[in-house]
Amino acid sequence: MIDPIALAQDLIRCPSVTPDDAGALAILEHVLVGMGFTCHRLRFEAPGTAPIENLYARLGTNAPNFCFAGHTDVVPPGDAKLWRYPPFAAEIKDGVLYGRGAADMKSAIAAFVAALDGFQPKGSISLLITGDEEGPGVNGTQAVLRWLDEHGEKIDHCLVGEPTATAAAGDTIKIGRRGSINTTVTVTGRQGHVGYPHKAINPIPALAKLIDRLSTPLDDGTAHFDPSTLAFTTVDVGNKASNVIPAEARAHFNIRFNDRHSADSLKTHIAKAAEEVSRETGAEITCESIVGGHVFLTEPGTFVTLLSDAIARAIGTAPELSTTGGTSDARFIKDHCPVAEIGLPGGTMHMADECVVVAEIQSLARIYREILKAYFANPPK
Repeated sequence: MIDPIALAQDLIRCPSVTPDDAGALAILEHVLVGMGFTCHRLRFEAPGTAPIENLYARLGTNAPNFCFAGHTDVVPPGDAKLWRYPPFAAEIKDGVLYGRGAADMKSAIAAFVAALDGFQPKGSISLLITGDEEGPGVNGTQAVLRWLDEHGEKIDHCLVGEPTATAAAGDTIKIGRRGSINTTVTVTGRQGHVGYPHKAINPIPALAKLIDRLSTPLDDGTAHFDPSTLAFTTVDVGNKASNVIPAEARAHFNIRFNDRHSADSLKTHIAKAAEEVSRETGAEITCESIVGGHVFLTEPGTFVTLLSDAIARAIGTAPELSTTGGTSDARFIKDHCPVAEIGLPGGTMHMADECVVVAEIQSLARIYREILKAYFANPPK
């Protein structure tokens, strides 16, 4: 029998800070090969990026193909002195497993592998494990999905093991994620003496006016999403002279948007506000936006119901359906098949003393096993 706790410890002991694999995928591959999986180690390196190791493993050749997606890379541990135990020691104390990646998300990978032990699917089970989720995301899941397409590999449904729970394993199913846009605003005026402000064009009031205009609510939410948010994160002038009106001012903001918007519609909204303020103030305003992820929703239906019912059988209570939080690699997978996220509580992820209760890992393994049984008993269409 696969012990999910021991496997989680083995994975945590690999200091796989993005982009380094540090042996984590080799451990996982060794276990999966022993279970009959065909494994493909996939290394991708886009120009100007670090090479990334990924793993795609499949048991079976027939449809449907149920895929578990996750990542073995972790964020840096920070100052080791802030940790109760060394961040890659995988110590267990009073029923709690400590270590970088314990919550996000090596323990979930271990729980899924344990759930597979001895299971024979009427179809196929696959794992898509990347080493680039915490990094740029260029050489990881996106690249593996392209490889799957090129090699005729079709995924029918996908479960991502991100730490989406609030208090207990499986208490929340993420059925979608908000989109994300990061925007840099540059306001260019005309430098001048503070004693003669009429001869200058001060970019600061123009920027303040734009901030005020963009800070009005975007919407009041939708059936499955909270209201969209726009948050300014920096305002920079860099002017060290108290008697000079500066020539330029900058700001940055992020929008997390629901399904009432698209990236293009929000870019249009931003450009319209900038054009209005530019016309009113005489300052030149440019806005450069980078899309971090597009909004998506796996509509409640047979797949989501199957997941919810399986969790209820495993832990005795039905999960909440949620779309809150940041982004995950589900934003890439949703273009290939229906996807949902179920995992451990994530309250300590990315923190010093990242940890997870051992019993929660065992509970998650039971949840995953129940999902597999339900899925292959009656695969959703």
